[in-house]
Amino acid sequence: MVTRREPTARQMRLAVELRRLREAAGLTARQAAALLGVNSVQISQIESGVSGVSEKRLRSLAAHYACMDEAFIDALVAMATDRTRGWWEDYRRLLSSSFLDLAELEYHASHRVDLEFLHVPGLFQTEDYARAVFSYGVPQLPEHEVELRVRHRMQRKVVIEGPAPIPYEAVIHEAALRIRVGDRSATRTQLTRILELSYADNVTVRVIPFDLDDFAGAWSAMMIAGGPVPKLDTAARDAAHGTVFIDSEAQLGALRTLFRKVEAASLDPDRSRDFIHRVAKEL
Repeated sequence: MVTRREPTARQMRLAVELRRLREAAGLTARQAAALLGVNSVQISQIESGVSGVSEKRLRSLAAHYACMDEAFIDALVAMATDRTRGWWEDYRRLLSSSFLDLAELEYHASHRVDLEFLHVPGLFQTEDYARAVFSYGVPQLPEHEVELRVRHRMQRKVVIEGPAPIPYEAVIHEAALRIRVGDRSATRTQLTRILELSYADNVTVRVIPFDLDDFAGAWSAMMIAGGPVPKLDTAARDAAHGTVFIDSEAQLGALRTLFRKVEAASLDPDRSRDFIHRVAKEL
């Protein structure tokens, strides 16, 4: 059995789901190993993402765990047997794993929603906007590292602009539209780009204006990537040390509810487009 030194977030998610199934069945790792005829170390390695698992063993485990959700099991099998080496692999050992994990998550997503308050969502950002964001960090990144991050961010857009675009909804606060991350010209270009993308069949843009009454949700920036089944949805939030992925059922439920609450308070797509037009004209 081949072991991995650095499991990806997707491989870790499979491992976590298999552990959750075992624990829900009330079995120990030793008992699960006995059912498969292997030792408990192998189960521990599978459940830590260090080792992969074959389709045959995964389906055997699911049967022993009395999991009857066939769509969920099929989705886990697809994760276990996937051998995709996407474009993000070109950045391995050049960027931190969180950049690669996010690109892989988006690649496999069935849909995506973003909620942003201070920055334009990454999938909408122009090169100049992204470059300004990455150049502002402390300590300041060397120019070649900034350009690596910009190029990576531009390539991520394939999920909404490529040959097989996924449904994408972005809810953006007025603050993110008005803050001049770059200069006036770059900001105008960025707003124009959002407007252009808002007309795509797979893209929905909503705006939260400053003058909205009773809105206290400006702390809740997030993204949610849809899995092949709702159980495999993943949320992500930015933190000081990088992107944090969230997959617990309780937290996902809370974030879905929060997103729907903010979405309901935002302007509809047509009014949002008019709003962005007005902001752009004011520059």
